Amino acid sequence: MAAHTVISGRYELEALPVARGGMGEVWFGHDTRLDRPVAVKFVRFPEGTPDEQLTRRFVRESRIAARLEHPGVPAVYDAGVHDGRPYLVMQRISGVSVSDLIAEQGRLPVGWAAAIAAQACAVLSVAHAASLVHRDLKPGNLMLEPDGGVKVLDFGLALAIDLTDFSKITNTGQVIGTPAYMAPEQILAGLSGPASDVYALGCTLHEMLCGQPVFAGSTTYTLMNKQVDEAPTPVRALRPEVPAEVDELVLAMLEKKPEDRPAGAGEVFARLVPFAVDLTPLPGILHPPSAPSPARMYATVLGRVFATTPPSAEEPPVADRPPATAPADLAEVRAEADRLIGQSRYNQAADLLAGAVDRAGHAGDEGLRQEYADALFESGDYHRAAPAYRQLVDDLTAQHGAAAPPVLDSRLREATCQALLGHTTEALRRLEALLEDERAVFGDDDSRVLDLRRQIGLLQLGAGQRAAAERTLSGVLDDLRRLHSAGHPAVTGTAELLAGLRRPG
Repeated sequence: MAAHTVISGRYELEALPVARGGMGEVWFGHDTRLDRPVAVKFVRFPEGTPDEQLTRRFVRESRIAARLEHPGVPAVYDAGVHDGRPYLVMQRISGVSVSDLIAEQGRLPVGWAAAIAAQACAVLSVAHAASLVHRDLKPGNLMLEPDGGVKVLDFGLALAIDLTDFSKITNTGQVIGTPAYMAPEQILAGLSGPASDVYALGCTLHEMLCGQPVFAGSTTYTLMNKQVDEAPTPVRALRPEVPAEVDELVLAMLEKKPEDRPAGAGEVFARLVPFAVDLTPLPGILHPPSAPSPARMYATVLGRVFATTPPSAEEPPVADRPPATAPADLAEVRAEADRLIGQSRYNQAADLLAGAVDRAGHAGDEGLRQEYADALFESGDYHRAAPAYRQLVDDLTAQHGAAAPPVLDSRLREATCQALLGHTTEALRRLEALLEDERAVFGDDDSRVLDLRRQIGLLQLGAGQRAAAERTLSGVLDDLRRLHSAGHPAVTGTAELLAGLRRPG
């Protein structure tokens, strides 16, 4: 971009970007209307040309990110599109990234490593409760501010991946994440959930304590292979003075299978907090304790609230949103919801439809409840979408039978919600049961059945079931080759996925 580029008539960008990554770039700028500094983050398209699907996902997830209200998340001010590229305007943060802190200081004091990671856990707990997974957590995305607070950056660029996106990712080679911090299920199947963020934070905590990445390699592929197959070196083998409990926690966070890791960010937080002590000043990084700090003043008082209650390992509950004030006439409600959905305002549409569903009760028509569940899904609120689809499945089954296409579609959406929430085992159980019924209804060679089998194989990969995944995907490839030409996208995509799975390290 040219120097002093102005976007949306108000955001004046500096001459050069301050950071570039695989999925985006960051520019500092100034909001000329409100006279304040901002950071503007642009999506970078993998193919170099605008991607409509990627833009749609970005818009959806940026709206979720904007709803995150937490001191550890930069505020989202605005969003738009400039020269075909989506962007977010965000609060500009002052401080030092944890990657720069490690480069300057080397191994961090145990107390500071625990304090930084615990603050990240507090943010992840809120994000995961809102069905938002970071997908690229790393030292470079953690900013230590001069008052000692930690900001988790780049939630707005953590683009959502759902089961329908897998074929595109595996075909184009698009990687969402940074290999040195990617969980095995991200590398193998492109599948990210809360447990993937726990793994990435484990890599980051290990690096803060040891002064070097948990895995290193001369190529991206070598590094990814180590993430999938190689056991991490215990922290105490590199730094014996680290408490055994911290070492055990890091190793638990770095378990290869998602279900073997701590249950969530809340549990990691509870295990870290006792070690966030002896937080001595970091010269040149933090303001001295004598310097006035409104943030510290605020935190001091807040820390005394419920001070006798031990930190909880439970994830915060997802708050039920009150139904939005809505027109009484159902036709008006649905028309307004359609208008909101047309503008990608899925969260507002879901809240509007929620009131209508509540008023109608079980007597309400299935189309209304389908629209409600779909709006929740598109808004990224998988916590509420999953039970909405489950109720829909039960009611539709009673009316139309288990083999009706609307029942099968809702079952697929519910299982997808479970997968996106990180409940891989439960998602697999539901998809495998669905597969039996779809085969009976559509036949083995139907595209829906083949696609479902492929999704099961990808989830098996994400769950660490590599042998089962290879069997599943090999069977899918054999059937695809029987039905299609060698150059068919489904054939080449599945073949490339299997080739990567079988490639020796």
